[in-house]
Amino acid sequence: MRFLGANSREAMRQVRAALGDEALILANRHTEQGVEILAMAESTAPATSEGTSHKQPEPESAAARAVPTSADPAQSQVQAFEAMSARLLEEMRDMRALLARERSRPEAGGTAGEQFVRAMLEAGFSPALAEEVVASLPEELAEVEALDERAMAWLVRQLSKRLEGLDDEAAFMDRAGIVALIGPTGVGKTTTTAKLTARYVMRHGTRPVALVTTDSFRIGAHEQLRIYSRLLDVPMYALNADQPVSDLLERMKGKSCVIIDTVGMSQRDQRVIEQIGHLRGGDTSVRLVLLLNSASQPETLEEVVVRYRQAAQAAGGEITDCIITKLDEAGRLAPVLDIIMRHGLRLLFVSHGQRVPEDMALAEPVSLIEQCLANRVPLARSTASPTAPDISSRGAGNLLGQGRRLATVLQALRQRLPAFDGLEAVWNLLGLPASVQQQRLDALLADHPRPGQAHGMLWSERRRVPGEHWAMPDVALNAEGTWLALPLLQHRQVAGLQARLESALQHHAAGVHLMNGLPDAEAGDWLERQGLSWCSQVRSSLRVAHAGERHSLAALESMAEATGQASCRFRGAPARLMLATLPVEVRFKGSRRERSGFDAQAWFGEVRDAESGKALARRHWIVPAVLNRDPQPLLLALLQADVLPQLARRAWQRLEHAEAGDLRADVRLLMASGLATVAAHLDLAEDEAAMDLRAELLGLGGGRRRRRDVALLESLLQLFLVRDAIRHLGLGERETG
Repeated sequence: MRFLGANSREAMRQVRAALGDEALILANRHTEQGVEILAMAESTAPATSEGTSHKQPEPESAAARAVPTSADPAQSQVQAFEAMSARLLEEMRDMRALLARERSRPEAGGTAGEQFVRAMLEAGFSPALAEEVVASLPEELAEVEALDERAMAWLVRQLSKRLEGLDDEAAFMDRAGIVALIGPTGVGKTTTTAKLTARYVMRHGTRPVALVTTDSFRIGAHEQLRIYSRLLDVPMYALNADQPVSDLLERMKGKSCVIIDTVGMSQRDQRVIEQIGHLRGGDTSVRLVLLLNSASQPETLEEVVVRYRQAAQAAGGEITDCIITKLDEAGRLAPVLDIIMRHGLRLLFVSHGQRVPEDMALAEPVSLIEQCLANRVPLARSTASPTAPDISSRGAGNLLGQGRRLATVLQALRQRLPAFDGLEAVWNLLGLPASVQQQRLDALLADHPRPGQAHGMLWSERRRVPGEHWAMPDVALNAEGTWLALPLLQHRQVAGLQARLESALQHHAAGVHLMNGLPDAEAGDWLERQGLSWCSQVRSSLRVAHAGERHSLAALESMAEATGQASCRFRGAPARLMLATLPVEVRFKGSRRERSGFDAQAWFGEVRDAESGKALARRHWIVPAVLNRDPQPLLLALLQADVLPQLARRAWQRLEHAEAGDLRADVRLLMASGLATVAAHLDLAEDEAAMDLRAELLGLGGGRRRRRDVALLESLLQLFLVRDAIRHLGLGERETG
């Protein structure tokens, strides 16, 4: 029987489910779809010589001894077959033992996805949030057998980035205006008002601060806040519940920080809409902050958030900020954080006692998440075993319902990739008339790359991509060697390599040049005079001089000195690059110099599969003999740029069927090549932030299928198409101050 799983653990799970204790593993291999295992039940296996292989030999008869020696090779084949059968059976026993060990694992085991889900449920997070997080599980963590330190660090990052807090408390405190604390009865609004006021006073003094109360229903409510106002030495004003805040503005002249303590109302009280309407009455802008009691039941908290936000919307307002109260009374912190994350609220402060102002702290997402995960409670045995969500069924259809994740991914891409905002600006040209597209594209590209962005250039081949009528654009690199997300169209640049090199140096101070093919004599001489760093990927047939004789690079490869190996990716999969080098003399094409050639270093690379060691490709490079930097990053950059034309071609073809509207060819090419550059960068990057971003993209775009770089390209394409649809619907990202 043939079993196919996303990974070895999943395939083994299928084997156990189908064959149980009788499972015998015959073969396994990695495929583009995952891991394939060939197995059979032991009871169906043909009889082997196991039962006879250990029998005592019978006495040899005279007739047997008389058999001619010519019959021995037939006997040797039988013995070899029996030995092979015995080895195969032993391997089968080993695999059965492995299966038994897997079954004997404690219930806390399971796939990596199941373990992450269980950890979040034990902490108190909801299944909905757990499913969302595990949908973005990186392939690097998909095979972990236990949630070790690295796995838990990933989980903390995933949860904390979904919990928005204040980057800087000073920015919040320095913002002038009116803040109204709202929420149900008993949530702690009055005490929190005093704590928040104390923070303002500590920063700005008493003169610009004022307190306002609208609570005329609760006995002693005015007096409680008045005591705080006297202690803090700030004035307090009373406002009837049906009065707009603008009625007090005349009396509060000179007050830049006004905090309103509102009357508590049940989330089911229809007067909540009226209350928020009065707070927003007149021309005064009031910032609403929702208080959430962390000791409340999750269902109650969910209802509070939903009803209060609906009321604010009905009154023409919006609730984007919140404060957690009564943290010292809560058994678990995860439920309230879960609700805040799922509703996209920003958590300002956490209140944990009655003391003013000591018992309130700035919300620190990482610390809060670590606290939640440190206080996990094992699930009851009656609780069904959590299962990882089937991310293979996720596609673009439900991206519209994940606007917050969409915005998070886009923001991460903007922060990571230089000129990503330029690529977004090109996508913004969709739907515009062709003449407007041309005008805005000219204005956009006139300022690209921006000063200080481009420190080097990756010059693409000056010929059309096979099967297309366009050439791959050039790509600029920043000081760290990262590709700029918005490439440069070839037809918009000056003719001649030397002229392009001079322009890049003059306008962008580009001092590193990566080329496909050896530069011509004019450009080569110019590079030599300028003393710039450069590297050319060349064909093996290039003839160079070594030890006074001219040979092709292919002929000289056996003479090169091995220098080691480097990790890389090739065609979307892990690989190793074996390197060797040899000093040579190079004669540029069209060179008229009298001397024999240009002193250079030839580099030879063999790309091998990281797992099997199988040779996949060979590459050859030429660099100057005197290079003011390590050549290995330049060699790797050229090798790994091989994939850009292929990815750009795929994106170009996909855009044709993406209902993107009328597109100028140059706009479409920039979109396609930009997607290719971003996808390739994310596939190649090895840091943890890239790992998280890859997983997030693949989770949004429908899982991990095909080559990873191709899957990333498809996900980016869907991301941009959905972003564009949301933008045209007027539901763009909301910016909060």
